[in-house]
Amino acid sequence: MLIFCVLLSVLQITLGKDEPGTIQTFVVPHSHMDVGWVYTVQESMQAYAANVYTTVTEELLKGRQRKFIAVEQEFFRLWWDSVATDTQKLQVRNLLKEGRLEFIIGGQVMHDEAVTELDDQILQLTEGHGFLYETFGVRPQYSWHVDPFGASATTPVVFALAGFNAHLISRIDYDLKDDMQQNKKLQFVWRGSPSLGQQQDIFTHTMDQFSYCTPSYLPFSNRSGFYWNGVALFPSPPEDGIYPNMSLPVSSDSLHLYAKTMADNIKERAAWFRTNHVLWPWGCDKQFFNSSVQFENMDPLMDHINRHSDELGVTVQYSTLSEYFQAVHNANLSWEVRDNQDFLPYSTEPFQAWAGFFASRNVLKGVARRASSLLYAGESLFTQYAVMYPSGPISKEWALKHLRDLRWAVSEVQHHDGITGTESPKVRNMYLDHLTQGIMGVKELMAALFLLSRKNSPYPGNLEVKSNSASQDLQQHILVYNPLAWNITTFINVTVMFPMAKVYDDSGNRIPAQILKSSESTSSYDLYILVTSSGLSYRRYRIMLETSPCSNESDCLPTYVGRVVKFDRQIVNKSKKQGVRLLPVMNECYTLRLDQDTNLLNSITDRDTGRTVKATQDFLEYHANGDVQQGPISDNYIFTSNGPAVSVSKAVGMEIVIGKLVTEIRQYFYRKQTDKDYSYVVYTRLYNVPAEYDGKMLCHRLEQEYKVGPLELNREAVLRTYTDLKNEKTIFTDNNGYQVLKRQYKAYMNNTVARNYYPLVRTAYIEDDSTRIVLLSERSHGVSSQDNGQVEVMLHRRLWNNQEWNLGYNLTLNDTSVVRPVFWLMLGSKPVTSALYPRSGLALEHRPVVMLLDIPEKPSVKSWPEGHSRVHAEPVSLPPNLHIQSLSIPGWRYSSNHSEQLRDIQQGTSDPDFDRVLLRIMHLYEVEEDPVLSLPATINLKDLLSGLGTVASVEERSLTGTWDLSELNRWKWRTSQKEDKGGVNFSPVTEDFSVTIYPKEIRTFFVYFNQQ
Repeated sequence: MLIFCVLLSVLQITLGKDEPGTIQTFVVPHSHMDVGWVYTVQESMQAYAANVYTTVTEELLKGRQRKFIAVEQEFFRLWWDSVATDTQKLQVRNLLKEGRLEFIIGGQVMHDEAVTELDDQILQLTEGHGFLYETFGVRPQYSWHVDPFGASATTPVVFALAGFNAHLISRIDYDLKDDMQQNKKLQFVWRGSPSLGQQQDIFTHTMDQFSYCTPSYLPFSNRSGFYWNGVALFPSPPEDGIYPNMSLPVSSDSLHLYAKTMADNIKERAAWFRTNHVLWPWGCDKQFFNSSVQFENMDPLMDHINRHSDELGVTVQYSTLSEYFQAVHNANLSWEVRDNQDFLPYSTEPFQAWAGFFASRNVLKGVARRASSLLYAGESLFTQYAVMYPSGPISKEWALKHLRDLRWAVSEVQHHDGITGTESPKVRNMYLDHLTQGIMGVKELMAALFLLSRKNSPYPGNLEVKSNSASQDLQQHILVYNPLAWNITTFINVTVMFPMAKVYDDSGNRIPAQILKSSESTSSYDLYILVTSSGLSYRRYRIMLETSPCSNESDCLPTYVGRVVKFDRQIVNKSKKQGVRLLPVMNECYTLRLDQDTNLLNSITDRDTGRTVKATQDFLEYHANGDVQQGPISDNYIFTSNGPAVSVSKAVGMEIVIGKLVTEIRQYFYRKQTDKDYSYVVYTRLYNVPAEYDGKMLCHRLEQEYKVGPLELNREAVLRTYTDLKNEKTIFTDNNGYQVLKRQYKAYMNNTVARNYYPLVRTAYIEDDSTRIVLLSERSHGVSSQDNGQVEVMLHRRLWNNQEWNLGYNLTLNDTSVVRPVFWLMLGSKPVTSALYPRSGLALEHRPVVMLLDIPEKPSVKSWPEGHSRVHAEPVSLPPNLHIQSLSIPGWRYSSNHSEQLRDIQQGTSDPDFDRVLLRIMHLYEVEEDPVLSLPATINLKDLLSGLGTVASVEERSLTGTWDLSELNRWKWRTSQKEDKGGVNFSPVTEDFSVTIYPKEIRTFFVYFNQQ
């Protein structure tokens, strides 16, 4: 029987190639396993996920023709670590060697493409790839992005940089997919970055209208087909093995009818592609938990089709994804090139625009990004410690565990039903719990590193990490860490309980600060401290609190006191005369004029150019329909406006805190003039920096913090900014914080509002011929320009509907939270804003880490105790157009030499490698975006990292680190487009460790230091 199966497999391949007109079908068994969504990870493991890998491993051994692809690594790793027996592990290794089990994508999850940030996409991919390479020596080279809600142009760049040969997507606009099907354009070469050009293009396959699930309709039966194991049952598998909705078995009576049904579907799909190869996914969500019944039914069906291939016109074979792409590549056709256009937003029907999830679960989106930023800081701080103190007192294994816990949590939430906000409440809680626990662990690690003894004494047991809450002590100690590789000048805000404070640096010098009454508490104060820091460095400050205000203001300088000026609440009425009583508020860069008759913003003047832009802001709400009988609905995924957005405020109150360093405008929006409580708040802050400080970036920053919620039911809240810029309803938004795309307004027969919404991950702007208004965000939102000069950001959603599917899975988004997103606004000429926004966006993403600590000794003002010295290297500083995307010690156990790694796997596990440093450096600018900053930048890695130690060697690697770049040879695909001369010229690392980095390049290195 075994010999027959092998001969049959060879026959299948031969028939497909030798007989023109015979369609060669690649049947790819798979199970789509959501890391979250409706059920928690542990619930899924118990109900079905563990059984997928257990039964697939068992069943693949029963027939050499059988194959399977495994995608999400989180489930596989949990199975491998906690379920798999030694025998099963050996079987998996053998199946991988035989090519019958194949890992696809290889990331921890199948990440969302719309609202994820680039660094987090890379993190989750790197985590999965590191595990696969150190455990099996395998390196995935194909993607399977079948379920993310739309496709970003950044993702193909990421996969190309990781060494992938081909990319696969599915969910794109229904009308666009239909057109691509009819014109056989579902396959193309995607050139996702205009600056990288063909250097990082990738062949892309778009799944047809049947997507990744096997069509279950059987024309000869009222039962379903092809899902013979039925539907997974929660919370536990049934004891009798009988699952709901098990498909009609293949029998002598149904065999030929099944074969004809399958062949007809294959031929229908074949008409949409250019080669005679058809990818036929066999599986769907939560499938193959009982692989035995699956293969027992499919085996005879496929045998029958191949025996009757002349009649049916098709051959079929079990296949991995690589075999399908290899066949298409061997066809050697010439393919159309798609530039850096993306496939966002995504609609499944005229009234189903999947643009709602851009803003769903705003709190989760914010926590996920803060966790990612803290991880970024913790990684670089630990790397400095491990390199400088290889035998230091803090256990590196203990530190690595804390970092790995947060890596896992941040990776997990990037799932396409995670950070999107499209999960059930209990799964949201799971993500938040994992993130919170990871955050606490990394904070503990950072505190230990901050207070490491100069004398190498043990990690202090009485160290206490305080939350950023008020303390009754009259002195506080704070440490401020700058995780960016450039010098910063910025303000931090510390809540204190006393009306006056003096701030000292670690040399005993007084530091400029400003104290003001908190806007939301009668018993606390906001202390703004002007901090400066070199790249990857931290500063220590002491706050000496005083129980009473200064009787003479000059005695407390350079601590200034903010003075609160209150204004009468004003009715907002369009018929009311406006623009008569204007109050200017300014810093060195901007003048804001506030209308005292409405308490709203009236205009912003860019003091560099003198250009005044009319600008006002208002909160509006879209009213969502919750009854499916009454029309289209909004839910976790979908945004369907039930009419235009409605202004919610009838009156606006205002306070202005006037200060030497910080001016804060507080605007309170009330639904009714007589309401006691406001519904929305905007806090706008302008910063003034003393002349002796470099305050360019700080000056060009209008910081706005919004307070939104809890909303009324079936409301979707937006902040709309009205300007007199003639942008023709065109907006520019970013793809995952990596590149910016132009979004021209499009009119549709239906649902035009929602279909002109786009994800804002970090950057959005509108512009006219000379001036630009930029919005920078620290979490993802939806954004649109619905009218000339307008930009609106969706901040929060609270929805309920009676759709049976949503109710059954508890996906109605009844989110009662209060959200507090932060934006930085910039106004200026195109050259000025082009130069500033990439670095400013990163500065918002990676604001200084501020930790309030209890230090055992009480040092004097002028000196710090001997036992608490710095544990950071000399400053690390990059040119202004480069950014250190990662500086970490992954701790992988694998050898970077592939042959050695394959040998090491046979010998068993080894200890984590704490000598290997992962360094990623990214060029921030596009080609020709800026006359200076868009130029290539040459740096010497040895000089750059000299403060950590002496660099001994550098290896350039693929994006996730598993390939030596010199050994990576991705497939070349013929294209119908002439060779692109605009791509960058790759420049390898020289013998003296110099490297030139070109626009939008991301370069990954393993760095090794001489032992200290």
